[in-house]
Amino acid sequence: MARPKPAHSSIQNGLLAKLSRADYGRLVPHLEPIDFSRGDVVYEADEPQSYIYFPTTSVVSLVYTTKDGATAEMGLVGKDGVVGVALFMGGRTRPNRALVQVAGGALRMKAKALQAELKRCGPLLRLLLRYTQALLTQISQTAVCNGLHSVEQRLCRWLLLCDDRVRSGELALTQALLAGMLGVRREAVTAAARKLQAAKLIRYRRGKIGILDRRGLENRACECYHVVHRETVRLLGDNISSARALMWW
Repeated sequence: MARPKPAHSSIQNGLLAKLSRADYGRLVPHLEPIDFSRGDVVYEADEPQSYIYFPTTSVVSLVYTTKDGATAEMGLVGKDGVVGVALFMGGRTRPNRALVQVAGGALRMKAKALQAELKRCGPLLRLLLRYTQALLTQISQTAVCNGLHSVEQRLCRWLLLCDDRVRSGELALTQALLAGMLGVRREAVTAAARKLQAAKLIRYRRGKIGILDRRGLENRACECYHVVHRETVRLLGDNISSARALMWW
């Protein structure tokens, strides 16, 4: 479960970092710092949503689960964006769940406070709408990737997207988790990971994947990663690496 963080925590979310000091300052009383553990459920499918979340150091997967229990990831959200677009797109529920893949922090804001801010039709609304377009690109490109490209290419894409949002060089990821996110059998992920390790692009051990050669992963990945990254930069600028640390006011 999410746990409150001390109010002196730093803020590092790409969308919030793009707001002016005045616009951001207006949000501060409504932003609650929290911590997520890996495996926490941010929201369940088809349940009313009470908060919107701005990840800072956590990474959240948007996951769809079929009736027979199979899962596949639709999108990945980190410090580049926001979890809970249904709240400002006219709905309070959605058919997927949001699951924390990388433990870390986030800022949450009550739906009522968000709606009050959006009535201003100011910079936050424009940022959220542009981010939603970028997220839709990621979701649609994921569908294309899952249907047309190899497991190895899809694994490269996923690792790059996750690394963009963490940039630690090492990710705590089991092969079972990756199989669930990519919607394939665990054996397929194992085979793909072994190829990447043999090529000295990654190091996998004890449930952790270390990225040894990011440029090599980019060259090995299909065009889907580059399409998503390019569209995000077009809509929001470099919304990941440019997120600046702000002190809580």
